[in-house]
Amino acid sequence: MKKQSIKKNIILSTFYQILKLLTPLITAPYIARVLGTDGVGTYSYTASFEAYFSLFAALGTASYGLREIARARDDVKERSQLFFEIELLSICVSLVVLLGWGIFILLWKKYQIIFVILTMNIMNAMLDISWFYNGLEQFVYTVTKNSVIKILGVVLIFLFVKQKSDLNLYIFLMCFTSLLGTMSMWISLPKFIVKPDFRHIDLGVHFRQTLIYFIPTIATSVYTILDKTMIGLITQNTYENGYYEEATKIINMMKALTFTALNSVLGARISYLFKEKQYDEIRGRINLSINYVAFMGIGICFGLIGVARRFVPVFFGPGFEKTTTILYILSPIVFIIGVSNCLGSQYYSPAGLRKESSKYIITGSLVNLVLNGMMIPFIGSYGAALASVLAELTITVLYVIYSKGYFEASALWQYSWKRFIAGVIMAAVIIMIGHTVTSGILCLVLQVSVGVMIYFILLTLMKDELIGIVKERIFSRFRKA
Repeated sequence: MKKQSIKKNIILSTFYQILKLLTPLITAPYIARVLGTDGVGTYSYTASFEAYFSLFAALGTASYGLREIARARDDVKERSQLFFEIELLSICVSLVVLLGWGIFILLWKKYQIIFVILTMNIMNAMLDISWFYNGLEQFVYTVTKNSVIKILGVVLIFLFVKQKSDLNLYIFLMCFTSLLGTMSMWISLPKFIVKPDFRHIDLGVHFRQTLIYFIPTIATSVYTILDKTMIGLITQNTYENGYYEEATKIINMMKALTFTALNSVLGARISYLFKEKQYDEIRGRINLSINYVAFMGIGICFGLIGVARRFVPVFFGPGFEKTTTILYILSPIVFIIGVSNCLGSQYYSPAGLRKESSKYIITGSLVNLVLNGMMIPFIGSYGAALASVLAELTITVLYVIYSKGYFEASALWQYSWKRFIAGVIMAAVIIMIGHTVTSGILCLVLQVSVGVMIYFILLTLMKDELIGIVKERIFSRFRKA
């Protein structure tokens, strides 16, 4: 198969991540005002239960499937056989999960209609084959179709969700458009596969391997999903879920902007490089990626601290005041999880070290679970936020320590110290603007624009390594022209 351009794929993936970033930026203020804190919290709480079933339905096939397809991408027969075996396994497991989900719905009467609607998300997990296209580095097939569907989803939300009683309709539109996007990816599948040898279908070997990938996925859910479940169960207050949901929504947008696009592209390429034993190139790509994550993550961390007080009331409206403090607490997580996500996607998974990474993720999950149990009863959603940061920090430290020469802790300090100085100064100036300018929207525009300028100018004056690399590449292109 023709080798795909990394630059093109990063551009495509970044475009999609920006669209994913813009979608909640457009809809979240509207939904927060229409459904209110209680409605947003109800959706967050109920969706957290469905997410567990979806995790079991997926069974680690996304990471495992991407790795296997990336390694076999040059052999159409091998990759076709792998696709059918892995997807058939996913369907079989999902059908069992759907049976369990049906029993769960029958037993829990309170949110029964919402749970029935959320069934589409489990079907989405069963039919999602984005891992196949990502393994082939054919991002155009996932980006274009899903982009159109996402835009359609935004339009439908604005057209039909008008009042608090439309909560069920909102959930339906969210689930339906996601499922529609997933199903659209099957249309182009015949271009990349041939008929497999059904006489030699082997699900057993893949089941064992996906379990290895599934363990860290479940462990990760402790601090990405269980937070919301525990907030609801312990506090019995959907408002607390609402505050936390909106804060994590902003954090997830920032994570998408910082590293998601990068890792979705380079994870597949590095799996291929491990097969080809090009270890020096792997080290170079990992270090450049974490350099970029430090640049973006630290800037976003201090930027969020600076704008949160003005941003939350303007963006979400009245009733979400506690979200501001949760954002303060969660702001470092963009940088922290960015580092561990890079190492997980670009070293541990491609190198086949999921057993090792599972140990570190499980350790972090236990930290999160214990801290949630200790702090949520006393400080509610604040406790969940603090527990998440400490859990992610635990995992990142372990990932860096045991990266076996592919990344050094000293490099993290080298990539970070100038950005911390620039970030602190930027945050101080942004906060001063927040106390000076009275108009909310004007204040936010000034804070963001001035903050970005200060961050870039300070790092340029301090001769930041990444800015130097970008400038050199730009000048070299001009010289060639």
